[in-house]
Amino acid sequence: MADELVTYGIDGRVGIISLNRPDKLNAISADLKRALVGRFHEADRDPATSVVVLRAEGRAFCSGYDIGPNPARAARRGNALAWHQSLTDDVTLEMTPWDMRKPVIASVQGHCLGGGCELAMMCDLTIAAADAVFGEPEIRFSNVGPALIMPFVIGYKRARELLYLGDTIDAPTALQYGMVNRVVPRAELQAATMKFARRLALVSPEALAGTKLAINRGADAAGFRNAIRAGLDVVAPLYAATTDVGTKFDEIREKDGLGAALRWRAAQFAE
Repeated sequence: MADELVTYGIDGRVGIISLNRPDKLNAISADLKRALVGRFHEADRDPATSVVVLRAEGRAFCSGYDIGPNPARAARRGNALAWHQSLTDDVTLEMTPWDMRKPVIASVQGHCLGGGCELAMMCDLTIAAADAVFGEPEIRFSNVGPALIMPFVIGYKRARELLYLGDTIDAPTALQYGMVNRVVPRAELQAATMKFARRLALVSPEALAGTKLAINRGADAAGFRNAIRAGLDVVAPLYAATTDVGTKFDEIREKDGLGAALRWRAAQFAE
């Protein structure tokens, strides 16, 4: 239905999950988060499919978590434990495609930022449109993560640069870094994603599930899951901390709106 925040459909052996908040660039609100987790579980249980595609309506895949003023966010101000619980819920969402039995392909166009970028990296494979932009700019207003997966995907040196500065990269650079598997023209994104997914679906679901589990178990043996959780424990207090930049950002956001706050900070990095 058009008013659903996240939809689910089937095309042959492929399950298709679609983010459906295009007017907000598919920013992850509390309601969208709950709906998306439910759709992931629905897709993983579906006996008719063996591959899942995560895509989005509109011009952006996902601009990250919705950081507009809201009562729940205000209630957590200065409360590290409350922020830890909230961010734990965020990490649970982002880890869901990683933990699913079926492989998940992210199909990305436009902005793929913050939590949206982390979510795409948690998917098994990523097909990006040529207009896709990736990054985690939230450090610019004193937030980080919460799921610091980027070092595992692109390496420590490149991840440090992107995470420390909050810079973004285009799709060809993301391909060079190993963040995505394919880059295609924007007009061909849906067709290219489905072609890739249908080819993957030719493999027996048992073989796909076994291979994914083996890869994930290897990553866990190397400390992946513990590192994600440790990162969460470290960054959660930052959300409760008072910083000069964070305070100014909040003041502008509350007075003039989120767009004005983002523009204020972006202008300082433009030189």
